[in-house]
Amino acid sequence: MTDSAISYHRFNSEPDVIRSPQRGSATDRTRRALMLLALTLFIPGAAQVAAGSKKLGRAALAVTVACWFSALLLGLMFLTMRGVVLSLLTQPFMLWLSAVVLGALAIGWLILWLDTFRLLHFTSLAPRLKPIVVVVLVVLMTVTSGTLGYGAKLVNEGRAALGGIFAAGPGIDAVDGRYNFLLIGADAGEGREGLRPDSIHVVSVNEDSAETIIFSIPRNFQNAQFNEDSPLNAVYPTGYDCGDECIINFLYTDVMENHQDLYPEAEDPGAEAMMDAVSGSLNLEVSGYVMVDMGGFEDLIDAMGGVSVNSGGWVPYRGPMPDGSWGDNWWAPGVYEFSGQEALAYARSRTFSSDYNRIQRQQCIQQAMMSQFNPQTLLSRFSEITQAGENVVETNLPQSQLGSFLDLAVDAQGQTPQRLVLGAPDFGASGDMFSTYPDFEQIQRRVDELIANEEHQSGGGLFGSAGFLPAHSGALGVTLATPQATQQAADAVEDDEPPIDSTPPPTQPDGSELTREYLVEAQMNGQTAVLEEAASSNYRCDPVK
Repeated sequence: MTDSAISYHRFNSEPDVIRSPQRGSATDRTRRALMLLALTLFIPGAAQVAAGSKKLGRAALAVTVACWFSALLLGLMFLTMRGVVLSLLTQPFMLWLSAVVLGALAIGWLILWLDTFRLLHFTSLAPRLKPIVVVVLVVLMTVTSGTLGYGAKLVNEGRAALGGIFAAGPGIDAVDGRYNFLLIGADAGEGREGLRPDSIHVVSVNEDSAETIIFSIPRNFQNAQFNEDSPLNAVYPTGYDCGDECIINFLYTDVMENHQDLYPEAEDPGAEAMMDAVSGSLNLEVSGYVMVDMGGFEDLIDAMGGVSVNSGGWVPYRGPMPDGSWGDNWWAPGVYEFSGQEALAYARSRTFSSDYNRIQRQQCIQQAMMSQFNPQTLLSRFSEITQAGENVVETNLPQSQLGSFLDLAVDAQGQTPQRLVLGAPDFGASGDMFSTYPDFEQIQRRVDELIANEEHQSGGGLFGSAGFLPAHSGALGVTLATPQATQQAADAVEDDEPPIDSTPPPTQPDGSELTREYLVEAQMNGQTAVLEEAASSNYRCDPVK
């Protein structure tokens, strides 16, 4: 027989080897087994068409083509209509449907793998090949069906968690082209009468550009104002001005104990009252709120695997000492990856410093959480994050609008926010005095200036940017340190409100650098002036990108 005849014979005998492996050699059977495994991995259903039930194989191929087409279409839509895709994928029904589809695909692929194992004719394989085929098959089943099944579990958990966190009402409209959200860090710790907001921020986002301004309100802020349409305007027509008992920190408790009837349709009357207070004080209509239970805040950070910051000053806290005991300690300047407990202590610390230093660190921790909340973290720790989030987060934001807000957050990624603190350093060095007797005309003028300032900046947003030059603090809050922005901020500074200049880091009396041991000893000796100087710059903090 000629060589061409032999080649022709082998070519025409291959289909018989695929469907009848006993007709081939050991090498042919090995190649056939590897081919069927590869087909089931890359083109599910092709192995059945080639060597098994054509009906099952064609059905599986149809599903495979439909899945690839759907994935391609979804990818193209995400590139061109990202907001639509995000809105679609965050709806309860679509999440439920996605979980069902992923579960069905996992089961279907598992069936194909089991059928492929049958088609291998395992007993006809070489003895040395059998354990290899079993291991490869188990690994491939885990990677494919196992991943799809795990994905179905995550999607279903996410659906339940989102339903437990977000409201079911209608969407929130932007006001004058902006979405204004109130962020509250609340605490009902031991020794406190009711829940108290310890951290109060308003995030104002441009609906078109995602440029963002963060307004921080000290917890001891007094005389908060209420607009005429607020139910509390009838109770406090001149503002929340009953003296030291009427700091904004206590308004939540006051309403929950005495004035819940003013908000009969509200899920949380205290939060609605806080929105009214910041709306009237800033002259911005705040429509949504997110309240985080600070007691569970550490659980959320732990679920994320910690949070990383670059701390620029000495921060006192209660924690473990070198000898293993629990006592007064200090974080030195440097980069830290905090656990939830450490992050909460770092953000809360105000010993030997002020509420305004604490506000800056709170903002830093918040930004670090948002900037480090990436897809890798979400996928690897999804169950922990959703469980912690459901336990610690309360909001009136509707789930129907979650997709559009996520789209806005994506646009804000990589941009730098402007900031304004209703106290020092943005309203003079004596922040406590301004918080007690705030000038609301001045506050609202600054708010308008910051909004107008967006037109002169290259970007604003929620998450910070490593691509911009460092920021500086002045009368307009924190702005980009371009020459133009610097000059604008300098022009806006009033004579009695000089910008805060950078000062050399504090040192020991002999000029040497501070150490943790030196500060602990100074604290034991009651050297308050030394400790206050050491803590004076601990507002400096940047998220680690």
